[in-house]
Amino acid sequence: MKPIDYITRTRDYYRAQGFNSDYQWATHQEIPFSPLTKPLNQCVVTIVTTAVVEPEIPKTMRAAKSYSFADVPDSFVTDDVAWDKVTTHTRDRRSYFPLEDLIGQQDSGRIRKLAPRFHFVPTEYSQKNTREKDAPVILAACIKDEVDIAILVPL
Repeated sequence: MKPIDYITRTRDYYRAQGFNSDYQWATHQEIPFSPLTKPLNQCVVTIVTTAVVEPEIPKTMRAAKSYSFADVPDSFVTDDVAWDKVTTHTRDRRSYFPLEDLIGQQDSGRIRKLAPRFHFVPTEYSQKNTREKDAPVILAACIKDEVDIAILVPL
């Protein structure tokens, strides 16, 4: 079995949707990653997802937002998010939103605790909007919740 060429596949997918230019992949001269500064069992963990929590909000009006883990829906809306629905699905929420597994890690003492909130970031094809609008909102929420680890789950 040969590996899937995701860059070519994405380029073809965008062209088939009628976009005039190819998707521009984000590049970073410096890796935007911070190593842990304390043991995992002392860390507060959250989830950042692109799965839609409030489908009644039109796609063009969606913005980064935080939600209580107490209000996690049984399933998220993913129909209008552009991803390969032929080879994968989101019927099993635990496969892309590991809340129960994180609660188990908390209960076992592997992580200190789950943050009070998780975060939604809209699927945005503008790197500028993601960088300048959505990311600062999520960063501020994570700082407020004293988050050490954010699990990013883009769909």
